[in-house]
Amino acid sequence: MALVESIKIELETKMPAFELKDPAGKKYQSANLYGPKGLLVAFTCNHCPYALAIWPRLIELAKEAKTKGVNTVGINPNIHPGYPEDAPNKMLEKIREWKILFPYLVDETQNVAREFQAQCTPDLYLFNSKQELVYHGRLDDNWKEPERVKQRDLKEAIDCLVTGKTIANKQHASMGCSIKWRD
Repeated sequence: MALVESIKIELETKMPAFELKDPAGKKYQSANLYGPKGLLVAFTCNHCPYALAIWPRLIELAKEAKTKGVNTVGINPNIHPGYPEDAPNKMLEKIREWKILFPYLVDETQNVAREFQAQCTPDLYLFNSKQELVYHGRLDDNWKEPERVKQRDLKEAIDCLVTGKTIANKQHASMGCSIKWRD
C-alpha cells in the first residue's frame, strides 16, 4: 500500500465529461448525474484501508447531500488483475453490503481517473451546477477514527455550495492508496 495525496487542481476547472457503466452494465453519462446544486465525484475502491475507513461516512454524507440537491457518484479506477477485490462482481457485493444508494461505476480503462487527475483512493471532487470544481480534498480531518473527527471539510463545502456561501480556498489534500495503474 503506497500512501499518496491528491494533487492541487485549480478551482473552477470544468468537470471532464464521461460515460461509464456500473458493475451490472447500466450506462451513466456524467451530465445526467448532477443534482440541482451539484455533484460529488468520489474515486474509491473496495480494498484500500483509507477508502474502507471512510466508506460509511461517505455513504451517510451522500444521503444528506442528496436532500440538499447534490448528487454523488463513486468511480472505481482499480480494475486491475492484481486487485481482484476491486473487480466489478466484488463491487456488486459491496453495493449490497454497504447499501450504497448512489451509482458506483467501473472505470475499466482508467481514462476517467486520468482525465480527473485522480491520484488515490479516496480522491474527492465537488462540482457546482455549472460543472465547475469548487472543492477537491479530504472528507474530514481523521480518516481512521470517525469518533475523533473535528473538521468535516467536505460536508462544510457541500453546505456552503448549497447555501451560496464562499467555500474555503484552503483545502487539505485527500490521502489514500495509490491508484493501481495498468501499464
